Amino acid sequence: MNLIFKEIKSGSDKDLKDLSLLASKIWNDHYPPIIGQEQVDYMLGKFYSLESLKDQMNIKNNIFIGAYLNNEMVGFISYSKTGDEDYFIHKLYIKTETQRIGIGRALLEYVLKNLNPETIRLTVNRQNFKAINFYFKLGFTIEKIIDIDIENGFVMNDFVMLYMSVNQK
Repeated sequence: MNLIFKEIKSGSDKDLKDLSLLASKIWNDHYPPIIGQEQVDYMLGKFYSLESLKDQMNIKNNIFIGAYLNNEMVGFISYSKTGDEDYFIHKLYIKTETQRIGIGRALLEYVLKNLNPETIRLTVNRQNFKAINFYFKLGFTIEKIIDIDIENGFVMNDFVMLYMSVNQK
């Protein structure tokens, strides 16, 4: 498997467009049965427009890493620092056709190796059993339940999941 990880920068319109298109494909493949097509469309517009992606990188200091298989972006992760050695994963998505071959695990392990965090938190929809089980396998636990109002009548019903380094356990 020829898998390469590369940071996506806000000035790279081609990479941002590829990221936006990939997010749209992944979300439309996976989320309509969980949250409905109307909320999928709203969230894609809110979080994956080129302007929103640039804001996440430039204003919110989110780092985006793309996973490329044979020169095609097949997944990505986004994270930010929340404390001295604490981080939050905002996004971790893998193209449906390339799931279950280790790309998600490799992408997360790449980030863990480079950050060496004490803790990492993320949110995951409480009905997204496939992702929840994936995170369990990687050592995450459920920390708490939250509901996040994202406006326009939409709410994200999530778990906050926590990963603690071996030194913190």
